[in-house]
Amino acid sequence: MIRRNLMKTAAAAAFALALAPASLSAQEVTLRLHQFLPPPAPVPAHILKPWATAVEERAGGKLKIEHYDAMALGGRPTDLMDQAIDGTVDMVMTVVGYTPGRFPKTEVFELPFMMTNPVATSKAFMQLVDSELQAEEYKDVKVLGAWVHGPGLIHSKDPINSLEDMAGKKLRGPTRVITDMLNELGATPVGMPLPAIPESLSKGVIDATVIPWEVTTAVRVSELVGNHVEFAGPEALYTATIVLVMNKARYESLPADIRAAIDAESGEKLAAFASQVMWDYDVPARKIAVDRGNNIVQLDEAEVARWKEKAQPVIDRWVADMGTKGIDGRALIQKAKDLIAQNGG
Repeated sequence: MIRRNLMKTAAAAAFALALAPASLSAQEVTLRLHQFLPPPAPVPAHILKPWATAVEERAGGKLKIEHYDAMALGGRPTDLMDQAIDGTVDMVMTVVGYTPGRFPKTEVFELPFMMTNPVATSKAFMQLVDSELQAEEYKDVKVLGAWVHGPGLIHSKDPINSLEDMAGKKLRGPTRVITDMLNELGATPVGMPLPAIPESLSKGVIDATVIPWEVTTAVRVSELVGNHVEFAGPEALYTATIVLVMNKARYESLPADIRAAIDAESGEKLAAFASQVMWDYDVPARKIAVDRGNNIVQLDEAEVARWKEKAQPVIDRWVADMGTKGIDGRALIQKAKDLIAQNGG
């Protein structure tokens, strides 16, 4: 009787499996993507989720990428890289500078007035990752995408019309290089991740912040300050480096076809796509400030030249610091500039 019941059970299971859709009978892999921005922000809404959908479609239903926005899985933005390294999550999107000093070569793209075009700079960044940095700085993870945002600018409570107006301003900076630049420009830099900006502005912890236009919508900056400073000329005041990385062991354990699907939508293709989206979203975010009647200060080339001269010691210190790590900083700067130029920047 027991044998007969087992046979009936096996037959029923086989019948149910035969009726199941092919997509359910295929092996499905689920990956968790963790990041610090709120769901409506352009990066998760218009970069990470469309990218994930494209990968899932290319994988033919065998892969599902779950999105955990605004640090939903716990920790702080500064923990994200280590969460990917230790396998707490499968993938993270993070600002590289949230882990200062650990990715020194990457900092070359954050130097003052280095970036001329975010798409060209992002392609250059990804190419440097592929040729050098993946095997060096990022050896503990798999880099899926590396990019930068559009031109960084200053958003302040009080107008900043000249270099002298930076004196004494408590100004948020996202990374080691950028806070050093703010200090050199006369401000009092305060390092903090992006999600801390609204409360810090509201409580007077900071007087101003540097971020691109695109992300001002996510942290309501145009509501919290009334002044914005733009810089004339081809070079941006600064940009920050951003990566989408995956736990290395998890990536290498994936079936070959799923790995191929991820690879096909990643790399330089993702770098160009992500940077273009962020750059595009600068426009509507700027319009919000204009429509509110905020004051947009546009520094002319003569004034910007003064800022460049003032910021030069930041570059010199960075080169000296790279020397202590056995890195030829001057050569790396030239290489980054050449790659940017080769990609149309």
